[in-house]
Amino acid sequence: MKKLILSMALIGATTLAFGQKKVVRSAEKNFKSGDLKEALTDIEAATADPETGSDPETYFIKAQIETKMFGSDSSNTKQNYEIGKAALSTFMKSFEMGGSDKSSGIGEDIWEEDITGVPDNLRPYSINTLKNTSFDKAIERYNEGDQEMAYYFFDLAGDIAPEDTTIHYNAGFLANDLEMYEEAKKHFNLLLNVDEYNKLNTYYFMVQILSGAESNPEGAYDMVMAAREDYPEDKILAEYEIQLLLQLNKMDEAMASIQEALKNDPNNAAILLRSGYLKEKSGDMEGALADYKKSVEADPEFYDGNFYTGALMLDRAREVLAELNSLSDEEWEKRSEAMGKEADGYYRDAIPYFTKALEIRPDNTDVMEVLFQVHTRLKNEAEADKYNKKLIELKGPNWMEGGM
Repeated sequence: MKKLILSMALIGATTLAFGQKKVVRSAEKNFKSGDLKEALTDIEAATADPETGSDPETYFIKAQIETKMFGSDSSNTKQNYEIGKAALSTFMKSFEMGGSDKSSGIGEDIWEEDITGVPDNLRPYSINTLKNTSFDKAIERYNEGDQEMAYYFFDLAGDIAPEDTTIHYNAGFLANDLEMYEEAKKHFNLLLNVDEYNKLNTYYFMVQILSGAESNPEGAYDMVMAAREDYPEDKILAEYEIQLLLQLNKMDEAMASIQEALKNDPNNAAILLRSGYLKEKSGDMEGALADYKKSVEADPEFYDGNFYTGALMLDRAREVLAELNSLSDEEWEKRSEAMGKEADGYYRDAIPYFTKALEIRPDNTDVMEVLFQVHTRLKNEAEADKYNKKLIELKGPNWMEGGM
């Protein structure tokens, strides 16, 4: 009797196991015929069974079903993206259960290459099919102007292919544009670890994120120095280095970097401007003015160069007038005419630079106010009236009350 009971138990277990395998075969059949909802119901029942649920093949079939569901939905919404994420998770579960070996067993099937454009029935519905489908969805969303979903689909594809530089550059670029800076750094850092990849633009993005959005000049400076090891001749990186040294108040190091940069690029307007700025900070006003003027000679359309040159000339004029006002009455009588002419000379010399600055940025009311003040000082009534009218038009009749 015991043997009979045992035999019947074994028959029952065999029948149950056979039944669950039949469910797996049903899931495969429904997957191939396109009845994906029924296929998913079948395979979920199989994953819940102790025997078929311990077989990595079961999860591989489930991942294939989810991948096909992901691709067949052209809505490309966040909900559709979540199906793709679920498929990736299922693929990875199957891969781990099968020993995490891409070169043999279930791992070989999971990572089978996918060639886009082949008939649907010839696609392997592997993890690479999921990657390619997600990439296509990202492009579709980007072309439709949906940057956020384009990012998420690129991100999903990138989780599968950490070595794919095109995917990660696109994802990082979009994340940065969306002000998703942590996500942008994730993708850009992956790019920085890819050998033989041209990382220059990636370094630019990382420096901008660290120095701007994250207000981390120390981190940005470290990134610039790493970038300069890879690209020692790059002029933009040289400018970043100087800018960050100034921000970190490392004046001596900044000046050394400026002098080195100017040896290689003597007509770089931005570096000449920074050289002038450092000289101005150190009290070398003549040297500063000379460098500011050189920056404009190097690039006449350089707004900052024109503005800084004009501003320093105004400062010199104000210094002359301040000195004049500090004199005794007797000294003032002796020197007022000469010193007044000297100050007016600086004001006149500043006009062309501010005029050019306004030409470059024609709606800049701050520059208009400066030109109004200077022309008023020099009794150029027609010019002063011209700027007054522009300011009334842009800021209203009481623009002077805003503080000059």
